[in-house]
Amino acid sequence: MIEEYLSHFNMVYLGLLASLVAGLATGIGGLPVLFTKNISQKILNSMLGFAAGIMLAATSFSLIIPAISYGGGGVKGASIAFFGIILGGFFLDSIDRYFPNTNLLSGSIDENPNLKRIWLFATAITLHNFPEGLAVGVGFGNGDVLNGMSLAIAIGLQNIPEGLAVALPFVREGVNKWKAVGIALATGLVEPVGGILGAGLVQISRPLLPVFLAFAAGAMLFVISYEIIPESQKDAMFSKLSSHALLLGFVIMMFLDNVLG
Repeated sequence: MIEEYLSHFNMVYLGLLASLVAGLATGIGGLPVLFTKNISQKILNSMLGFAAGIMLAATSFSLIIPAISYGGGGVKGASIAFFGIILGGFFLDSIDRYFPNTNLLSGSIDENPNLKRIWLFATAITLHNFPEGLAVGVGFGNGDVLNGMSLAIAIGLQNIPEGLAVALPFVREGVNKWKAVGIALATGLVEPVGGILGAGLVQISRPLLPVFLAFAAGAMLFVISYEIIPESQKDAMFSKLSSHALLLGFVIMMFLDNVLG
C-alpha cells in the first residue's frame, strides 16, 4: 500500500514535497493564458466554486475533525479547535489589513486594471498560500500520510483556478504570457515554506498538533469565505452554477478524503 511505503520516509520531507507539488499547481493553472486571454466568466466562476467546495471539505475532514480528535474529543477537543480556528482566521485577517482591495480573482480585475494593483493582488495571494502549505505540512507532521495526501490534493486542485486568476490580469495588461505564468507559479512556491514549517513544528511539539490543525483550518476558512466564494458569486447570472460546482467539489473531496483515509 502507498501509505505503508510512504510511512518509511521522513514526515518533514514528505510535507515539504507534497506542499511543493500543491504549490506548483498554480503554474499549471496559469497555462491557459498561453493560448487565450479570454476565459469566460462562466468557466472561471465554476472553477472557483468547485475549488471552494474542495477546500471546505478538506478543511472539515482533514483539519477540523482531526483537531478535535487529537485534542481529546468532547468539550476539550472542541474548545481547542474553536480557539485555533478563530486564531487562524484573525491571522489571515491581520495580513489582509496590509493589502486592501485585493479581492480581484474574477470580475474585479476589469475594474482595477492598474498593474500596481495587480501586483498587490499577486502578493496577497502569495501570502494566502502560506497557511495552505502549513496545513499540508501539519497533515504530514502528525504521521498520518493519507491525511496529508488528501490535503495536498485538495489544495493543489484549488490552486489551479487560483493560478489562472493570477495570470489572467497580467496578460490583459500586456505582460508577456510566459512571464504571467511564471508569476502565477511563483505565488504558489511559498507553500513549501509553510509545508516544512508545519511539519517541523508538529515533529518538535506534538502536544500542539490540534492547535496547529485548527489554526490552519481557520486560515483556510478565511481564504475560502473572503476570497473564493464571494468571487465565484459576483456574477448573478452564474451564481447558481457556482453553487452547484461548490457542492460537487465538496462531495468529491469528502469521498476522496474518506476513501484515502
